Amino acid sequence: MGLFDFISADIAIDLGTANTLIWVKGKGIVLNEPSIVAFDKNTKRIIALGNKAKEMQGREHKEIRVTRPMRDGVIADFEIAEGMIRAFIKKVRGGMLSSRRVVVAVPSGVTEVEKRAVRDSAEHAGAKEVHLIAEPMAAAIGIGIDVEAPVGNMIIDIGGGTTEIAVIALSGIVNEESIRIAGDEMNYAIMQFFKKNHNILIGERTSEAIKCEVGSAVPLKEEITIQVKGRDLVGGVPKTTEVSSVEIREALNESIVQIVDAVRQSLERTPPELSADILDRGVMLTGGGALLKGLDERIRMETNLPVHVAEDPLTAVVRGTGKVIESLNHFSKVLIRNRRY
Repeated sequence: MGLFDFISADIAIDLGTANTLIWVKGKGIVLNEPSIVAFDKNTKRIIALGNKAKEMQGREHKEIRVTRPMRDGVIADFEIAEGMIRAFIKKVRGGMLSSRRVVVAVPSGVTEVEKRAVRDSAEHAGAKEVHLIAEPMAAAIGIGIDVEAPVGNMIIDIGGGTTEIAVIALSGIVNEESIRIAGDEMNYAIMQFFKKNHNILIGERTSEAIKCEVGSAVPLKEEITIQVKGRDLVGGVPKTTEVSSVEIREALNESIVQIVDAVRQSLERTPPELSADILDRGVMLTGGGALLKGLDERIRMETNLPVHVAEDPLTAVVRGTGKVIESLNHFSKVLIRNRRY
């Protein structure tokens, strides 16, 4: 690969609420970092991003703000998001910003205004040509499903901000359900649980760690007890409390029920021929939420369908987006069409 080829190489971006992943043509996944930015409140200058910004989260002083520019799978803070995209691209490019073509994965329920915000951010960050692809479609391609076949496949992609449920056939999404209940909502539920039941205030990072360590969708063979540190809401002093995986499961239950209900709604709207395919082939779980203990089992129990967790579910979307940019002409049908007004 010559210098010019690398400078203007095509890139694929999974711009997630929780993590941003970048895939460079010919190199594979080159970046996987939290979608978090630390910036100077007075100058709006970015001080840190990704892993370094995450280390600062909850520990910043009044001059610094640590924020996530993505909310519910879409851009919430345009200026900061653009700065984050630009900085991440610069990081993987070694200071070079120019990219010929960029494909960005977005939630399937994204509005026209939100699509425009993503396109503009990528263009301002140096892209010459920007294409968008729906996350469940990208996830399906990433895990090796033949999306062009006249066969129905159901994908449930559970990210940080959204859960995307889609039935895919003939290079298109037959029906989709996009709900803004996912990893972030589960973290919030755990924070509220501690506030209400233990009078303790815990941060987002602690909540995320608890979910990953002891969170589950079904009873565990051996229930676990952990120590949790936070701030006592009554005394205002640091405090440690003990909780079991049973309590955390109860805290997460409402979010899980909403995801299961959305899966049911999607199945109800699926044409009978495709329903038969899904019964044969099963449902594929992708995204970070797929790693919640027992979630596949819970969906299986509630729907009577075979449910499989994809291999490396966290990178499924960016791998699919990468495959699309490698063969952009071949996959042109799966891209979200530009609408002109």
